[in-house]
Amino acid sequence: MKEYSKALSYHEKALEIRQEILPSNHPLLATLYNNIGVVYNNMKEYSKSLSFYEKALEIREKTLPSNHPLLPATYDSIAKVYY
Repeated sequence: MKEYSKALSYHEKALEIRQEILPSNHPLLATLYNNIGVVYNNMKEYSKSLSFYEKALEIREKTLPSNHPLLPATYDSIAKVYY
């Protein structure tokens, strides 16, 4: 469908709710930041995409074990912004 603005709107609503009820380093926020990064990447808004991927990475590095599979997945997402 590629309705990126609609996807972004729903992600932003979810983010607003989750930020009110969850601690700032909660893994669900990292997932949401990552998803928003994906949308921005698909919209070719790479600096915004990178910013959200980095937010996800910051939470994941603090809350997940160093061998957790979401860490390399997040590094991979960040790498894709650069090509």
